[in-house]
Amino acid sequence: MRKRVGTVREATYIWMDGELVPWGEARVHVLTHALHYGTAVFEGTRVFATPDGPAVFRLEEHLARLTRSARMIGLALPYSVDELRAATLETVAANGHAACYIRHLAHRGQGEMGIAARRCPTVVSVATWEWPPLLGTSGVRLMTSSWRRNDHRVVPVAAKATGPYLNSVLAKDEAMAAGYDEAVLLNAAGYVSECTGANLFVVRDGRLLTPPPGAGALDGITQDTLERLAADLDVPAVRQDLMRTDLYAADEILLCGTGAGVVHVSAVDGRELGGPGPVTQKLADAYDAVTHGRDDRHRHWLTPVPASGGLARPHDPASDLVSRA
Repeated sequence: MRKRVGTVREATYIWMDGELVPWGEARVHVLTHALHYGTAVFEGTRVFATPDGPAVFRLEEHLARLTRSARMIGLALPYSVDELRAATLETVAANGHAACYIRHLAHRGQGEMGIAARRCPTVVSVATWEWPPLLGTSGVRLMTSSWRRNDHRVVPVAAKATGPYLNSVLAKDEAMAAGYDEAVLLNAAGYVSECTGANLFVVRDGRLLTPPPGAGALDGITQDTLERLAADLDVPAVRQDLMRTDLYAADEILLCGTGAGVVHVSAVDGRELGGPGPVTQKLADAYDAVTHGRDDRHRHWLTPVPASGGLARPHDPASDLVSRA
């Protein structure tokens, strides 16, 4: 039986630089550059159970964003998108998941120390584990954080890079210490940006409003999915700057992300909103249908996981002895 580490149940393998290694052997050196300086990019992707078997949702878009993020921070990826796609499917298949979360990570590894250290190799890994929605399903109690969102003039907020996520960690810790579930961050100009690991939508007068990337929000793939599903439902969706008071005046607020799924906000800064409203419920139902293969209009978003075969093979420890001889 696989053991649990925190809320994560160990899988069997993690893909690292071209091979599947046992979960407990997927290690990095203590002098890994990314550990000291945050020089890494990552993606969170999900596999859903469908009538045709497990399938990765919007894998192409996630791998494209990983590639863009790496380019933004000057990190050379040693694998093509085709190779990363094959590695992803191989890892999910090898671990036997019917549904799971996928973490793609590319980081500057151990080689030399110092801020630049551009001769450090890029290490790429794909890990999978079974993870429920991170914010639950019963509603989120949200607070406005005292921390401001990273400014695009300071770090590239469009890149899903690890270093800037300290911003989210501080805001999340603050919210939980105050008895809330999640935090929303305002940008330097005082406009709503996003939550610590999810995009935010406000529903008002039947319209769906969400902050634009210029507000410091990550250009979310789940955010884009909901906008497209809203069009199917004839719900107008607009990206525009939102003030803090727009949260208080909202008819509904919902959060979305790969880790969170789609979840309603039940209160913000102590102002009660109650259960999921009609627009939120329609979008949540539509998202559930499309991710689980029940909506043929968007079946192209699902990449089936093959039973076996692909790029990587389980690591054979005996090969290490040969290579060291």
